[in-house]
This record gives sequence, structure tokens and C-alpha cells, in this order.
Amino acid sequence: MKRVLILVTLVLLALTLAPSPALAQQSKGKSTLTGVVIGPDDKPAAHATISYQYSDGSGPHSTHADAHGRFTITKLRASSYDIRASAKGVFSDWERNIPLRKGQTRSLELRLIYAKEMPKSTSGKKPK
Repeated sequence: MKRVLILVTLVLLALTLAPSPALAQQSKGKSTLTGVVIGPDDKPAAHATISYQYSDGSGPHSTHADAHGRFTITKLRASSYDIRASAKGVFSDWERNIPLRKGQTRSLELRLIYAKEMPKSTSGKKPK
């Protein structure tokens, strides 16, 4: 009985000390952006679209937030990124030049805002 107890204790200790998936990912050198999208009503924006790219404008990608406005973008290389969110025709400002170091996880809050002014028509004609 005493041997079984020692064995169980050792197994539990080994499981406790085993590296987590997040640590394993960091050891591979990949970085992560995570966060939440908040709507103009100050509530999480479910299923918002997240657009991101390298800060030089290359490599544009997009993903979606979950039902609680949360998002996670994994397997990013160490670089600087630009990111913004949109939902139901409302956008956040671009968050620019977000630096990510090798193995780093960075958390953001993206706030959707209403446009301050609708663009004027460029045709010169008044709407009917």
C-alpha cells in the first residue's frame, strides 16, 4: 500500500511539473496575440473580425473573436504587427507597431468606435 501511495505521489508530481502547452509553444519561439473586442456599448463584441498584418503592411490575415469577444492569434513570428477589429460596420482604430518578441504573449483590448462623420459624396450631386 505504501508503494502505491509513493507511486501515485510521484506521478502527480511529474504531471504538476510537466511543461504546459503554452510553455512548449514559447520554447519553439512563436508568439501570441490575445485579447478582447469591446463594442461601442462597452460590451464584448461577439464574433468580431480581427484583421492583422506585419507593420510594413505585408502578410494581411484575419480571424474571428468568439461569442464573448475574445480572440487568440498563435504561431506569430517575432516582429511588429498592426491590428484592428470590426463588427456590424463599426471599426476600432488600428493599433500600430505592436512589438512581439520571440515566445511572447501579448494581450490587447480593441474598442469599436462609431465614425465621427460620414464622408461627403464626391460626385457633387445631391441625393434624391
